[in-house]
Amino acid sequence: MSKVLMKGNEAIAESAIRHGCLHYFGYPITPQTEIAEYMAKRMPQVGGLCLQAESEISAINMVLGAASTGERVMTSSSSPGISLKGEGISYIVGSDLPCLIVNVQRGSPGLGSIQPSQQDYYQATKALGHGDSQVIVLAPSSVQELADHTGLAFDLGDRYRTPVMLLADGALGQMMEPVELAPEGEFKPIDKPWATTGHKNQRKHNIVNSLYIQPDELERTVIERYQRYAEIEKNEVRYEEYLTDDADVILVAYGITSRICRTAVGLARKKGIKAGLFRPITLWPYPKKELAAAAEKASRLLVVELNMGQMVDDVKVAINCSKPVGFFGRTGGMMPTPEDVLKAIEKDGGAV
Repeated sequence: MSKVLMKGNEAIAESAIRHGCLHYFGYPITPQTEIAEYMAKRMPQVGGLCLQAESEISAINMVLGAASTGERVMTSSSSPGISLKGEGISYIVGSDLPCLIVNVQRGSPGLGSIQPSQQDYYQATKALGHGDSQVIVLAPSSVQELADHTGLAFDLGDRYRTPVMLLADGALGQMMEPVELAPEGEFKPIDKPWATTGHKNQRKHNIVNSLYIQPDELERTVIERYQRYAEIEKNEVRYEEYLTDDADVILVAYGITSRICRTAVGLARKKGIKAGLFRPITLWPYPKKELAAAAEKASRLLVVELNMGQMVDDVKVAINCSKPVGFFGRTGGMMPTPEDVLKAIEKDGGAV
């Protein structure tokens, strides 16, 4: 297959269509608006629906309704817009419905800025919605991975009946790179016996619901969902290692920051510093065991993020605080250079 030059946001949208998504509900906010614009252009061409809702809250509840029919459905937004979707996301989790939620992060808190950021890590991995709930979180680092992980997100969502978040950022969403897309027309939908598609008096009614009046019934559904979470943690952890076998210092970074760190590792190696990179691809489930194994021979770790250190605690827990963990980050939309990261490596990053 040949590659085409695409902007990250557009690659997400086109990949979603090629993986069977014919229902998109969203609301414009920079730096993800091109997803909605692309969907508005393409959906009529493929017999799909793109609808700009009156608000982010309306959009996520439209996702809930469409997902209940078993169709592949998605929404996208940027940081403050995802906050508005939080209640609806929890309803979708409580209803055991699959969908794709794209967050192209911008500088925060509040309206912040339109610049790239990773300031929504806590929200995505710890508190995307209220209650005992969790969603799979994928963190791509290139336009190609934006496309690939879009298809993966739909597959995982269908497999485990859960929402999946694609956690990108303004840099990935706006940059252009060559990308190889899935062939058109190859998607084959799977049977979803739980879907609300009309029973035709041939089966029991399917009811999609997140309200349980009896506490023991609600507890049962939560426990069943956590059994599914355990299966996800067992089977769906994804990560990448780069030069960690002999590394004295291991950088831990995801998304766009991992690309900066990969270059910084090369700069460090040229100066005789044995550096390596561990990149979590699933931020939930987090690759705890894999990071712990990679860190066994290292003397220290350095977390690099576009925030004030939101992943640091997850790294410490993963390695059981067995090694010093430093942190280097920029926030509010500022981007470090590989040279900045190299300086942090050389000064130990400051243990936290």
